[in-house]
Amino acid sequence: MHEGSESVDVVIVGSRCAGSAAAIALARRGRSVVALDGAAFPSDTLSTHLFFPPHWAELERLGARDRVLALDPPLHTEAGLGTADVEVRGPFSAYDGFAAGSCVRRPGLDQALVDTAREAGAEVRERTRVGGLLRDAGGRVAGVRFKTRDGEEGTIRARLVVGADGRGSTVARLVGAREHHRQENRRMMAFAYYRDPREEDRHVAMQWRAGTELVTVFPCDGGLSLILLMPSVDRAPEFREDAVAAFERTVAAVTPLRERLVGCERESKVRVSTSHPSYFRHSHGPGWALAGDAGHFKDPVTAQGIRDALRFGRLLGEAAAPALDDPVRLDAALAAWEDDRDAQCLPMYQWANALGLDDDISPIEAAAYRWFADRPGGPTEVLDVFSRLRRADEVFSPPRVARWVAQVVRDPAVPNAVLAQTLRRDVRREAARLVEARRFTRRRAASAARPPAAPAPAPAGAPASAATPSADRVPA
Repeated sequence: MHEGSESVDVVIVGSRCAGSAAAIALARRGRSVVALDGAAFPSDTLSTHLFFPPHWAELERLGARDRVLALDPPLHTEAGLGTADVEVRGPFSAYDGFAAGSCVRRPGLDQALVDTAREAGAEVRERTRVGGLLRDAGGRVAGVRFKTRDGEEGTIRARLVVGADGRGSTVARLVGAREHHRQENRRMMAFAYYRDPREEDRHVAMQWRAGTELVTVFPCDGGLSLILLMPSVDRAPEFREDAVAAFERTVAAVTPLRERLVGCERESKVRVSTSHPSYFRHSHGPGWALAGDAGHFKDPVTAQGIRDALRFGRLLGEAAAPALDDPVRLDAALAAWEDDRDAQCLPMYQWANALGLDDDISPIEAAAYRWFADRPGGPTEVLDVFSRLRRADEVFSPPRVARWVAQVVRDPAVPNAVLAQTLRRDVRREAARLVEARRFTRRRAASAARPPAAPAPAPAGAPASAATPSADRVPA
């Protein structure tokens, strides 16, 4: 039994992508770090784990790239988007010298990050959950109360507590962190691993759309490919009733996917997520910060979560390390870090929310697919958006949209009424996007200014100690 004698610079709750990245950055700067995680590594977590070139760049900055490459994941030198009629497929632009994506299963990826954190000097404790926070006499967060799976309980004092514990973050709940933006998902997820012997196709990550269906193939380590379906959330009852049957019906209904999987065989169970809303949470306060999905989550249709967890976990550690001995300076550093994260993530958040709508392919989108497929370098331009080298509103610019609309106007197969309806819908959505972007900072500031929300009840199945925050007080 610990008697509250432990004291470190930083406690991190959660040791996967964001938590390990923050731990590496802090430990390398000479700070004492303890990272706690309820899991034992290696272990899986719900994730679709697609990489673009920036993912490799972030792993390189953390010193974990060689460990991840040792897992022998296939390198995606090409990627593409397609329909039954056309594919927009090509190579990636280089990002910090990296011009390939990949797909790496989470047990190996997370173990590589934990090993890198330990090598950097951080202490990572597995099978340990946080159930409460310590606060000083002024109410500033000053540590955590924990319990191991073996029943050992204790406390750790710290200058900073980082919640890197995912969408259902205990730290976010205990500090009363508010969401200041939220959008419910219109596409659910169902995915499974297939044994994939088609070596000629394992360098390509593909997404196809057919009607309202959106399906993907991501070749990954272990000789497998991840098959991800993102049907309309309206199909959730069908998947709840029989996930395997619904999955197989969808594969059979999308011709390019069905043909890609000839010779492949499903090797895993089908995993389903029907609720994964996008959000920004206010992500810092006196003595605490939220990293990774604990603070911000975007629709997984753009596969940006791991990259952002690695990047902004690292940047959080780099910002906090030199300021930990001065609470005023630390709070300012955390505020600047959150400002930077939000400025970098808002454009992709909005684009992901747009792509995550469960629309059929519109005539304008179909024209855009054909235009990019025929344009030299067009596929790479689209991939540059996923790599964060270009903004979506630059690649899908108003002049280009006007060009695609003109093409549709000349197409006798598209009724004028259908085009007019699509234009009205898209104009409304673009206006709403611009309003959201203008109001973003104001709404975030208003959320931060309100008193912290009362901690919500612990989710079902959470440890009893997590039901209410600790009332422990420690000296300032």
